[in-house]
Amino acid sequence: MAKYLVIVESPAKVKTIGKFLGSSYEVAASNGHVRDLPKSQLGIDVANGFEPKYITIRGKGDILANLRKEVKKAEKVYLATDPDREGEAISWHLLVALKLEDKKVYRITFNEITKNAVKESIKNAREINMDLVDAQQARRVLDRMVGYRISPLLWAKVKRGLSAGRVQSVALRIICDREDEINSFIPEEYWTLEASFELPGEKKPLVAKYYGKKDSKTVISSRKELDQILEEIENAEFKVSEIKRGERTKKSPLPFTTSTLQQEASKALNFSTQKTMRLAQQLYEGIEIKGNGIVGIITYLRTDSTRVSREAEIMAEEYIRENYGEAYVINGTGTKKSDKKIQDAHEAIRPTDLKRTPAMMKESLSRDQLRLYQLIWKRFVASRMQPARYETTSIKIDAGKHRFTVAASKLAFDGFMSVYTQEDEKEETGVLVKGIDADTVLCLSGLEEKQHFTQPAPHYTEASLVHTLEELGIGRPSTYAPTITTILARRYVAKENKNLYVTELGEVVNQMMKEAFPTIVDVNFTANMEALLDGVEEGSVKWKTVVSNFYPDLDDAVKRAEKELKEVDIADEVSDEVCDLCGRQMVIKYGPHGRFLACPGFPDCRNTKPYFEKIGVFCPLCGKDIVLKKTKKGRKYYGCIGNPDCDFMVWQKPSKKKCPECGALMLHKGSKLACMNEKCGYVTQNSDDD
Repeated sequence: MAKYLVIVESPAKVKTIGKFLGSSYEVAASNGHVRDLPKSQLGIDVANGFEPKYITIRGKGDILANLRKEVKKAEKVYLATDPDREGEAISWHLLVALKLEDKKVYRITFNEITKNAVKESIKNAREINMDLVDAQQARRVLDRMVGYRISPLLWAKVKRGLSAGRVQSVALRIICDREDEINSFIPEEYWTLEASFELPGEKKPLVAKYYGKKDSKTVISSRKELDQILEEIENAEFKVSEIKRGERTKKSPLPFTTSTLQQEASKALNFSTQKTMRLAQQLYEGIEIKGNGIVGIITYLRTDSTRVSREAEIMAEEYIRENYGEAYVINGTGTKKSDKKIQDAHEAIRPTDLKRTPAMMKESLSRDQLRLYQLIWKRFVASRMQPARYETTSIKIDAGKHRFTVAASKLAFDGFMSVYTQEDEKEETGVLVKGIDADTVLCLSGLEEKQHFTQPAPHYTEASLVHTLEELGIGRPSTYAPTITTILARRYVAKENKNLYVTELGEVVNQMMKEAFPTIVDVNFTANMEALLDGVEEGSVKWKTVVSNFYPDLDDAVKRAEKELKEVDIADEVSDEVCDLCGRQMVIKYGPHGRFLACPGFPDCRNTKPYFEKIGVFCPLCGKDIVLKKTKKGRKYYGCIGNPDCDFMVWQKPSKKKCPECGALMLHKGSKLACMNEKCGYVTQNSDDD
């Protein structure tokens, strides 16, 4: 009979951990949080020292009843919730809800679900860390205060269903500020000038870029300036004034943190932050591996640490030495110094066993699980490898008082790049130039001039927003994905081709928050609040002090806004569809399953229709609009709005351009446009202007 009870959060871990610990241990799951603040009220006793009023979460009564039965049988209880603030808080809530004060209760944590890690955690059992619990309580209470005091105000002044949040409102402001920056951006003209030189014995010309005067870099800002330069170098001798040969290194990347994993998965795999975290959770909790049962194949996924345990370093050194050779093994460790408090001295995200290569895991993982695991595996191996080394050549070429430069490099030792290159790293360009020295006079074969215009900052993507939030010190690893998911779900922000765009509703809410609650949406204030919460975690700040200092200002701002803020009417977007029952122009509404068309004459007219997004291209068979549709399984395709009378459909998005050869529709296929008439076969580059 089991003497010891181990309580974990997720049912997925129960079987795995039970197998590791043997028959003396019973393993049960709490299914996440068991207590929380009530949904129907603020749940914080403001008049009585800001004491939270926790209640059992609906549906968790039976789980707690079953856990109480198991507790009665056990000599010792081990609380094995996740190794972070939230996990610590769940353990404390279990301690209270299960009335474990008179029991032998121990807190255990493990960064990976492997036999060694789980057994080691039992040996290193400890008491619950109340500083971590209080840090989580402070976050929960602050978030509740902001949400429950400001959201009803938004319902009254704008419309029901809106919400404000301590982190989400700042994230929305950051996106709105970027949108304003883009909208107010005025492009500036500039020109580039390249000179090509023929070299003896070389097939390719040497291409040099205009630098400026010999003593200073110059931006060519007009055609007039360019013409003057061309005139001055027209009869000049192009002479090599300096040539430097050297070597540079490209550092190995750091292993993944939550933030960098979300960013790279977005760039390399096109995963949303939410999808990345869902898949990483599955890899952490355990995958069924033939012959091994369920095994956790990566370490804990919510971390801002790049630290790696000595055991993992030794594992990496041995693997790299065996598979790549001694020359690739790194000397020392690669970790990043950080001013921020690293959460609970976590490790970086890494594989639990490097011998489980992506190729070996192919049969055990789904396609997306495999792609994410491969990214984590390669990044970790690369982080323990030598830097890449390049041979470099730098040349200065003078023509009168003007200077052109050439920078070229060649990979001399691939190092970590034999395993991994980041998605946004550009390939090295240029050719190592041989056969010329200082004072060599070059033969000019041509000049190429190009006009350019400066571009505004790009729209935020999920990846770049996570990067900015982390850089500004807003939120922590566990908050990035839910924050982005919330602002998308509230339709404050729309996502198109990875880019995040502010909706009209988002603009209204952001403006209202800036006007009525400038502190809440102030980036510096929010970052300072995060630092205070870290102070609670370290034990240097009392959590109720943070809350009691915050609430009076919030209360004053809410009362003032209730009196001063004007109501805002957000009109429904009018479509070009006419109601076939009453003739009114139908409007676009939002329901649980997305957008639909409704008659504005409700309740007199209750007509609704499905909403199809028009792409501005017309059906080649009947001339009606082509719209974006989805199959029953959710696969996108493009079909005629006149279906079922017209059966035109294609899988690729049609272009507004017609085929110049046969007049048929052109379809988007990657970076190219191809004629849908296969007999024609015309293909051209996609210029992205439709």
